[in-house]
Amino acid sequence: MWINLIVAVLLVAVYWVRQRLSYWKQRGVPYVEPSFPQGNLAGVGKKHHMSQILQNCYKQLKGTGSPFGGIFFFINPVALVTDPELIKTVLVKDFPYFHDRNLYHNDRDDPLSRHLVAMEGTKWKNLRTKLTPTFTSGKMKMMFSTVTAVAEEFGKCMAQEITANPVVEMKDLLARFTTDVIGSVAFGLECNSLKDPNATFRVMGRKVFQASPYRALKVFLSAQFPKIARALHVKLTAPDVSEFFMGVVKDTIQYRTKNDVQRNDFMTLLMKIMKEQVENGTGDQQDHLTMDDIAAQAFVFFLAGFETSSTAMSFCLYELALHQELQERARQNVEEVLQKHGTLSYEAVHEMKYIEMCINESLRKYPPATTLTRRVENDYRVAGTDQVLQKGIMVAVPVYALQHDPDHFPDPERFDPERFSPEQSEKRHPYVFLPFGEGPRVCIGLRFGMMQARIGLVYLLKNFRFTLATDRMSVPLKISPASPILTIDGGLWLNVEKL
Repeated sequence: MWINLIVAVLLVAVYWVRQRLSYWKQRGVPYVEPSFPQGNLAGVGKKHHMSQILQNCYKQLKGTGSPFGGIFFFINPVALVTDPELIKTVLVKDFPYFHDRNLYHNDRDDPLSRHLVAMEGTKWKNLRTKLTPTFTSGKMKMMFSTVTAVAEEFGKCMAQEITANPVVEMKDLLARFTTDVIGSVAFGLECNSLKDPNATFRVMGRKVFQASPYRALKVFLSAQFPKIARALHVKLTAPDVSEFFMGVVKDTIQYRTKNDVQRNDFMTLLMKIMKEQVENGTGDQQDHLTMDDIAAQAFVFFLAGFETSSTAMSFCLYELALHQELQERARQNVEEVLQKHGTLSYEAVHEMKYIEMCINESLRKYPPATTLTRRVENDYRVAGTDQVLQKGIMVAVPVYALQHDPDHFPDPERFDPERFSPEQSEKRHPYVFLPFGEGPRVCIGLRFGMMQARIGLVYLLKNFRFTLATDRMSVPLKISPASPILTIDGGLWLNVEKL
């Protein structure tokens, strides 16, 4: 009897999985043939980065005449959008149908996962509205001197570094620079990671992004089966990382409240929101910012700010070291603007258009976030087709694949900042370059990230010349397959010469 029951259960399971993996076929949607159990993700995190897998799927689906195609993350069907007009619809035009990201968060066991990037529904909307004023150009101007003070320190640290050895691993050094910037702007603290590579903030930041196939699998499985993951108390934040950031936020808030400390930073704004809610009794009690919420927002601002900016600068420096004539042109741009303004100001940095073009081209070729995801909130009929995206289905926008599509960017493997001249940008569909996302859920720290990267590159190009340490670097670059964001495997080794 037991054997019959087990056989029956197995047969039902096999039938269910087969039905699941024929989801797109039954609906007449072009799809990439999946395999069990990984769907179309075979090799992800071990041999291939997620971006390469989705680029391969994109190439197979793009010429099918449908604005999207079907793929599978494990046994879950995913709509991969290939048409820029449908991307615009998903991210902007019909945003209410696609307002959540489908990222795993576990508020009960992992309070640091309850941040703006993963937050959903009205809670996300209310918090986003409250935080937006922190990132206006006026606020950026106020933070400018904080960033340049760290950049001064960065320049000194670099000069000291090359007295011992002219070959420098730049990726870690850039991450130490952005860690100190974010620590200062978000927490009002001196992280000192430029002076000490093993400073606690740097160690914790490094730990969050430590890549391993096991961690990559855990992240994927929790995103694909969130209810099961929450039931099993799965946490993506390491206990010591959680303890450290919770402690830093609580200590900072207590110290500032007790001593009435006011600063132009992220923490002050969050404290102000919390104080107003308590005093006025505004909004739904559920939407009130708690100490845990503040810690989660500061945590994600820290992570997104230090890792993506340092990665973007790393890739940009790699390309400029590879193309000396472009590096010289970028340096010339810095010198001309500085001569005109006499000093490095907020306005001067924004006038350095060629530097901005170089950063944008490195964000095109190496977007830190290679895929955007959205969850369908209600059944949605795709315009111009008879297809309906069902409620609960995940939609993926393959940023890396779009930005390497020769139809949008001819000769995509070539690094060419001129692609971002006003004339060339105008000719292109605006939804094929999406390093920060787009629409209401566009990266809230976009302005800050760009300002930080610009300032860092200005200080480096003004004072140093970079060439590839060819014995330590491979051309083309090797990408770390297990990293959640696009990053250089083995670091960025450059010869650095003081000018």
